Amino acid sequence: MKIMRIYSGADNESHFEEKEIDLKFNGDMEVSELEPATGVFFRQAPAHHLNDFHPAPRRQYIITLSGAVEIETGDGTVKRFGKGDIMLADDTTGRGHITRVVGNQPRVYVTIPLK
Repeated sequence: MKIMRIYSGADNESHFEEKEIDLKFNGDMEVSELEPATGVFFRQAPAHHLNDFHPAPRRQYIITLSGAVEIETGDGTVKRFGKGDIMLADDTTGRGHITRVVGNQPRVYVTIPLK
């Protein structure tokens, strides 16, 4: 299973990389390793919401439930995330990234902070 990770590079800028989540057969399905988390919270950002350059406040998974968002890194790369997309926000240092809700719908998403 592939997800997108955003991380802080040696250049103090955020970058994207595809990350493989290993799944292993466990009886009647495939499952990943358990990752310790500190909780879960739900958010809703209004249509056209903009959060200028900022680092992630902590390592966290972000799963978009509805709506769409564009994440822009310091090198100018822009990736769009929509319903069902998973991102690991791991750029906790440096300049960070820009978050833009796109379209006319709010973005609803789940944040899972990691230990």
